[in-house]
Amino acid sequence: QKTAYEIRPRDWSSDVCSSDLVYKIKVPSLKKEFQFRPFLVKEEKLLLMAKESENSSDILSVIKQIINNCSMDPKFDVNKLAVFDLEYVFLKLRAISVDNMVKVSYKDNEDQKVYDFDIDLNKIEVIFPEKTENNIKITNKSGIVMRYPSAELYDDKDFLNLEKDYMFELIVRCIDTIYYEDQVYSSKDYKKEDLNEFLESLDIKTFDKIQQFLLSVPRMEHKIQYKNSLGNEREIVLSSLNDFFTLR
Repeated sequence: QKTAYEIRPRDWSSDVCSSDLVYKIKVPSLKKEFQFRPFLVKEEKLLLMAKESENSSDILSVIKQIINNCSMDPKFDVNKLAVFDLEYVFLKLRAISVDNMVKVSYKDNEDQKVYDFDIDLNKIEVIFPEKTENNIKITNKSGIVMRYPSAELYDDKDFLNLEKDYMFELIVRCIDTIYYEDQVYSSKDYKKEDLNEFLESLDIKTFDKIQQFLLSVPRMEHKIQYKNSLGNEREIVLSSLNDFFTLR
């Protein structure tokens, strides 16, 4: 009598258990569609294990890994995504893999009551600020070109475990190029210590402009409007993964 292992085909896991469903998800900042498959049990297990560790950096790293696993497009590079792209794609993957509807509960800080809401993940979009400038001029001849915080931050343990200087360290990681007249210098060609020294030498107004760029990056947004028990109109703005669900 043969065992179950002996009678199943060698490639049973790929031919029998894999999903034939492929979905297109548009990456907001790139304005381009890529192909993805739904979560499988192995991805769900990764997420549950990360949640059990209660380490936020582990959860973020796993989210990035899951998106990479589910990508079916050879041209897709998860490291080139902005953080808001990554969160958006993860929400859309969750919608096609588990359910597009999620339940969230929030305590109203006016009447102290808890209200339940149903959120359709298919309606979540990324909001782009009307005015944002990534070319920060220092003088008429020089400046800094910034980029959005990238998905690589999700694997940057030093950054994720920071307890202070969060904004300064984020700026260092988001410098794309520095230019003077016709000369352009890539941040990748310089050590972190050199970039730190460069930032510290900037005038306050220029540094404030850089901070403003990062404070106004695109983000997911969904508004919930309701009336509480006191009859007052209330609004909740959801803008992060934790706002939408507990990462399942």
